[in-house]
Amino acid sequence: MKVILLEPVENLGDVGAVVNVKPGYARNYLLPRGLAALATESNLKTLEAKIQAQAKRAAERRAEAERLRELLEPITLVLRVKAGDQKIYGSVTSREIAAALEAQHQITIDPKKLALERPIKELGEYAVPYKPHPEVPITLKVSVQAEKGD
Repeated sequence: MKVILLEPVENLGDVGAVVNVKPGYARNYLLPRGLAALATESNLKTLEAKIQAQAKRAAERRAEAERLRELLEPITLVLRVKAGDQKIYGSVTSREIAAALEAQHQITIDPKKLALERPIKELGEYAVPYKPHPEVPITLKVSVQAEKGD
C-alpha cells in the first residue's frame, strides 16, 4: 500500500516521501496517528503544491537571513554593565543581547536563535553565533564594558 508521509517516521522516511508499506501497518498505525495519508492522485497533487509552497517560504527565509547578516556583521554591540575588576555583577544573557540590539540599532532578533553556550560573566569582546537559518550563520560581535559613573 502506497502512503505519503506527513511526519518523519524512523526507518521509513521523511516528510513528503511516498513509501510502500504493508496494509496493516498503514491502517493500524500510520493513518490513525496522522503520520501518513493514502497516496491518491489528489493527495499527490496536494503534496506537490505543498512542497512548492514550502520551497518558496524557505527561499524567502534564506533571503531574509542574508539581509540580516548584511545588517549584523559590521555591528559591534556595546553592552554596559555593572562590574568589579574583571567580573560583572550578574551575567549577560541572550535575551539581554537581543534587547540591546533592538534598543541601539532597531534590529529585532529572536534570542532563542543566539547560540550563547553560557551567559557572559566577564568583561571583554565576544563573538556570539546567531542562527536564523541553518545555511546562513551570522557572527554578532558583542563588547561587554563596565559602566562609567561611580
